[in-house]
Amino acid sequence: MALKYAKENRKPVVYYKAELQIKELYETNILMTKKIKDALKNGRITVYYQPIFNNKTGEIERYESLVRMIDVDGTVITPSQFLEISKKARLYSEIAKKVIKTSFENFKDMNVGFSINLSVKDIQNREITELIFEYLSNKNHNRNVVFEILESEGIENFQEVSGFIKEVKALGGKISIDDFGSGYSNFEYILKMDVDFIKIDSSLIKNIDSDIYSQIIVETIVGFAQKLGIQTIAEFVHTEDVYETVKNLGIDYSQGFFL
Repeated sequence: MALKYAKENRKPVVYYKAELQIKELYETNILMTKKIKDALKNGRITVYYQPIFNNKTGEIERYESLVRMIDVDGTVITPSQFLEISKKARLYSEIAKKVIKTSFENFKDMNVGFSINLSVKDIQNREITELIFEYLSNKNHNRNVVFEILESEGIENFQEVSGFIKEVKALGGKISIDDFGSGYSNFEYILKMDVDFIKIDSSLIKNIDSDIYSQIIVETIVGFAQKLGIQTIAEFVHTEDVYETVKNLGIDYSQGFFL
């Protein structure tokens, strides 16, 4: 336990002691793992949808699929509480497949787009990609779908990701880079990956109405995207001032609690 704590917190030396609450963390993880298994077994892994608005028309053009777990007492559990644990417990791929299936089924007969978040590990998982290609190949399903790839993870295995993108586009799907601008952002990926959307990270949007540095960075991203014919999305639009600022900066779409 101490060794794992040292690795995760980058400490050269850690002595095991009760104050670290390592034992409690393990107990919490074990309890959450049981909850995840039970939720998967009893259909309590579900999907919520957040609308994405066109900033010019004010209309909803698509929805982002967001995974949630419903506890036995009806409590809604957010991904931050269970996704990392699901990866350690090797249950994550089952959750990812559930989100893909639910999203495609829910939007089957709807004339509106939707988006699904994917990690690089999802793209490297053959079961997940084959499920996506199966739905995209089915003419009875809504193929107005955008796959949001997390830029913040770093896309080291470019060949694999590039192959997935080409297949998705050939089948009528679209690609977005998610969390762009968080930490180190590589503009070269955008050029190589032939993306349709750039979703600007919440760290740049949340204070954009008052933070001049965020405004300068976002202006750069928007200008770059416009020259390439790529559309931009602002996430974490949580106040009217933020909403007005992102519209004035020329961002194409917005989503967040204010809307």
